[in-house]
Amino acid sequence: MTKQIIFIIALTLTFVIFFWTISRVLKLIKLTKPAFPVRDIGRRILVTLEVAFFQSKIFRRPVIGFLHALVFWGFCVILFGSLEMVVDGIFRSERSFSKLGIIYDVLIACGDILGALVAISIIVFLFRRIILNVKRFHGIEMKKLSHQDANVALTIILVLMLSLLGMNTAYVALLSTQIEGAYPVSSILSSLIDNWIPKNLFVFHEINWWTHILLIFLFANILPYSKHFHVFMSIPNVFLSRLEPLGKLSTMENIKKEVKLMLDPTTPAEQAPPERFGVLDADDATWKNYLDSLSCTQCGRCTSSCPANITGKKLSPRKVMMDLRARMKEKGPQLLKNSEYSDNRTLVKNYISTEELWACTTCNACAVECPVNINHPKFIVDMRRYLVLEESLAPPMLNTIFNNITNNGAPWQFSPEDRLRWAEELPFSIPVMSNIVAQGKKPEYLWWVGSAGAFDDRCKKISRAFAKVLNHLEVNYAVLGIEESSSGDVARRAGNEMLYQMQVMMNIQTLANYGIKKIITTDPHVYNTIKHEYPDFGGNFEVIHHTQFLNQMLLNGRLKFTITTLEFKTITFHDPCYLGRINNEYKAPRQVLDSITFQRVEMKRCRSFALCCGAGGGQMFKEAEQGNKEIFIERIEEALATKADIIATACPYCMVMMTDGLKYKNKEEEIFCYDIAEIVAKGLGL
Repeated sequence: MTKQIIFIIALTLTFVIFFWTISRVLKLIKLTKPAFPVRDIGRRILVTLEVAFFQSKIFRRPVIGFLHALVFWGFCVILFGSLEMVVDGIFRSERSFSKLGIIYDVLIACGDILGALVAISIIVFLFRRIILNVKRFHGIEMKKLSHQDANVALTIILVLMLSLLGMNTAYVALLSTQIEGAYPVSSILSSLIDNWIPKNLFVFHEINWWTHILLIFLFANILPYSKHFHVFMSIPNVFLSRLEPLGKLSTMENIKKEVKLMLDPTTPAEQAPPERFGVLDADDATWKNYLDSLSCTQCGRCTSSCPANITGKKLSPRKVMMDLRARMKEKGPQLLKNSEYSDNRTLVKNYISTEELWACTTCNACAVECPVNINHPKFIVDMRRYLVLEESLAPPMLNTIFNNITNNGAPWQFSPEDRLRWAEELPFSIPVMSNIVAQGKKPEYLWWVGSAGAFDDRCKKISRAFAKVLNHLEVNYAVLGIEESSSGDVARRAGNEMLYQMQVMMNIQTLANYGIKKIITTDPHVYNTIKHEYPDFGGNFEVIHHTQFLNQMLLNGRLKFTITTLEFKTITFHDPCYLGRINNEYKAPRQVLDSITFQRVEMKRCRSFALCCGAGGGQMFKEAEQGNKEIFIERIEEALATKADIIATACPYCMVMMTDGLKYKNKEEEIFCYDIAEIVAKGLGL
């Protein structure tokens, strides 16, 4: 009876404290801004099963991922036994779930085995943290308290597993053949203590029983104040993941209203209180941003894959999430008391420096690696939006780009009248949409050449090569020519949402005037933006990257190579972030390359693990933040390590950066960088 009373008091106290803590968290969440409606429940369940329960992202690092998965699966199974202990403690029963028969035997046996495996895994984790000092566990954001927090939590888990095994071992030794359930590991351990007297075994069982259950109660109330809060938050956070394509940024509706009014003054103006553009402080973040920060495991997978951090720059995606959580912890309670509270500190600047924000290439490597589906780049862009739209604090070189896009429709200071000058050297004329339509014809495809393809000297060669291929294949296409303008990708990812939306609305109007349905582009950034982001503004098009188009031509037999001038060359392919990692296209470019008979070798980091070239997120148009080296140098060194004769890519930005890398390494006379369109043109003898 005494045991029952003590247990009920402990359980009640645990629940009271736990729900009080959760109520505080919910109040802080209410301080944040709306994110998105939670729909597509079926799809969310599938994502949760894949990412949370089957630990798909954890297995991107197979060995340590398997150990972590064992811990997760172990907790899931052992939870059954913990619930049984709660029922037994309340009702003074013994093995109350044993009536489940074979199901009980299987679950108890799995729990017994997993208890041992989890204990071994935790020992490995502690060894890696304390002895090996794994690099990704360290960083400016990882204070001494962070390491202590992790070590304490892991130690508690270890003791939980040892007490579970101790309790089971004593139970088996005490009752021998009369036990309920199956205990494969504990049965072996019980043979080691069978010379103990029953009294000692009973005490041993009780010590382990109470240690186990009270540690569970304690752990439940420690977790919300530690990094291991993800034990509770990770599954809800994965369930509430953004289901939109990885590279799609959210549209600022308050900006859309402003832009519509600017483009069409007859649009009725809505009288609404002014809103802050972007994120300045923790309460400007959305509920999903804050949920991300609570779910962050601080594992460092994001930071260890971040090209900016790898090359010594200050940006750490993990720190961004930790800073948001810390700032809300600091400011939130005061806001709950006084909605007008201000301590003259903000998340941006006081916690996260502008240098960190401008170092991001929006390559999304961090988002791909995150085991709980946190989208760091989106939040970083939201903070950039504040800097640009509210304080005009973009780096000077980006302000120049904004002005050029506004005045010329391109990041460079070239006249729109020069958009077709790249084609002057071709022996045939490029069909222009306005001329074709004037003749009463309608091409099947619009080729979106892109600003880089039209104005950058190196990228003009790609445009000419692809034009030759299209001409050779007799593709029915046209270009916009002087009517083409920037897709807005650079402006959006650099935080200028206003300029981006103006470009989008003007471009959609142009495309709609010609009734365009299919778009081919040689620029993955254009591909991603028009395909995934234009639909928010009513622009729905079938967008095809040129590597996908070339692969289609290859598979249907229209693309046939007659000249293999490169058959004795070795090639390595650099995956553009906005084609590969962000749009999951790895097959098409490789199939096209493999169809031309030469040897292809992969870089150490390739496909979804590929390192960014360093140009995305507006980086190509500004000076890089201070670090140990430039990102494109890191990447070109990786390419050179393959000993390949040719570096192939499929993005104008990547072409510029990889070419600059070869020049930096004085290898431009030995190693050649080609776009896949140029390689195909060579293979066709064009």
